[in-house]
Amino acid sequence: MKLLFLCLGLILVCAHEEGNDVVRRNFDVSKISGYWYSIFLASDVRERIEENGSMRGFVKHIEVLSNSSLFFNMHIKVDGKCTEITLLSDKTEKDGEYSVVYDGYNLFSIVETDYTDYIMFHLVNFNEEQPFQLMELLARESDVSEEVKKRFVKYCQRHGIVKENIFDLTEVDRCLQA
Repeated sequence: MKLLFLCLGLILVCAHEEGNDVVRRNFDVSKISGYWYSIFLASDVRERIEENGSMRGFVKHIEVLSNSSLFFNMHIKVDGKCTEITLLSDKTEKDGEYSVVYDGYNLFSIVETDYTDYIMFHLVNFNEEQPFQLMELLARESDVSEEVKKRFVKYCQRHGIVKENIFDLTEVDRCLQA
């Protein structure tokens, strides 16, 4: 009987994990369409993501277009007021990689996702001053598990972003009222 319960428990654990498979390549971008919340934002140039920083954006919605481009509906704060912006990013030759012009030329890629709970992006901005990195963690709900947050922080640190430059956006005004 104990063996039966042990087997049942293992089956349930395996079934639960299969439902939340982490995808790191061969992305099905059609599954990322929908509403999102900005959870963490990180950069190796802190000023870019601080209050009133040019890259401190709050994603609201992502739509995948028929040509695989991504259409972002976002909010940024301009002089303390939430302002809606839209960005159209074009698919590149690489899996999960896109380009967009905003405050310079940007290449960004999907790092990992499970489609139903969260998605991580890694962006490199090339502008007139100096290139910099930006990482973002989005979730389908207004927060995400501690495990996902820890993975995001480790990913940032592996790419040279210190903990002090990783902002928890769940603790700030994300322009949700806009």
